[in-house]
Amino acid sequence: MSDLLVRTEPVRTAPFVAEGVTISLAPPMARFSLRAKQGQALETLLGVKVPKKIGATEGGIACLGPDEWLLRADEGTMVPMGQGLPLAVTDISERSICLIVEGPRAAEILASGCPLDLDHFAVGRATRTIFETVEIILIREAEHRFHVEVWRSFSSWLWTALKTAANH
Repeated sequence: MSDLLVRTEPVRTAPFVAEGVTISLAPPMARFSLRAKQGQALETLLGVKVPKKIGATEGGIACLGPDEWLLRADEGTMVPMGQGLPLAVTDISERSICLIVEGPRAAEILASGCPLDLDHFAVGRATRTIFETVEIILIREAEHRFHVEVWRSFSSWLWTALKTAANH
């Protein structure tokens, strides 16, 4: 019976376009919460360098805390669970979606509900923050392009809030 289930996204798949900003749903992706006291354990598991500085990103991996990383990869990517290593890997692919906010007004739209000073939020930086009262992970990919990770259950509200801000 579950073979017949079809997943629908909680927000429109067509981009929303307003003056100076486009808000769109990112393609589906794999997401993993990575926890380890030492980044070296993750490097051993993944075979790549992981960022050590909180807020840094490298190769799809964001360092969100002293012992927390977020790995975002192509849909279907599998990561070993790390048996025998002092770390934890949790597949959170279905928990969140990603909204892309881009254009010359992207920072302005996000600043309407986010307490960060986005004028000083460097390209390549990632952080856990809020938009109004909803927890998000904000990643600045380019001067005018942000990825906003949000839990699926809050995504339709965030979509509406961002559209409302873009229309004002």
